Amino acid sequence: MSSLTFIRHAETDMAGTFCGHSDPSINQQGRLQIKSLIDHLGGKGIDAIYSSDLRRAHETAQELSLAFSVPIIVMRELREIDFGDWEGLSWHTIEQRDPVDSQKWLDAFPTLPTPGGELYSSFRKRVLAAIDNLLALEGARNIAVVTHAGVMRVVLQALLGYREQDAWEKTSSYCCFFEYGLEASVRKVIQ
Repeated sequence: MSSLTFIRHAETDMAGTFCGHSDPSINQQGRLQIKSLIDHLGGKGIDAIYSSDLRRAHETAQELSLAFSVPIIVMRELREIDFGDWEGLSWHTIEQRDPVDSQKWLDAFPTLPTPGGELYSSFRKRVLAAIDNLLALEGARNIAVVTHAGVMRVVLQALLGYREQDAWEKTSSYCCFFEYGLEASVRKVIQ
């Protein structure tokens, strides 16, 4: 069984908005976060890097690839959930524009998708299937998985038994990471 280190991508200029399938680049603060991440992971061997195909994750993975001299394999299945009509909007804006749907969504979370967005059950199924494939890989023992907060929350809840609020807190920082595998533990990068 492989050991997976899940890494949230670095910050973008869309921080504070619903940034699911939106595709911004990382910003200057994000570049500093990646340097800190590499320092924290420095003593850890990485045999392979798997990344979401979205730019913010892929750019983070590229820096890790250079630092650890390993190639990147892109997996579309590691994308964040699609927020549909709410992509790029802050919660404040959503509440002002659509108070009825925003309250319905809050009340039914996570079972009700955002307007035009991906069903949580489909997202969860997609993520867990991708993780099963990574865990079954032969040869690569230490895999870095560069992805998104939502993907990491699915893993924390489904595979490590975290409550929703705890999973949210563990993934709130950009470039935070945790390990899952033979010795599953959660560690947060100090920003």
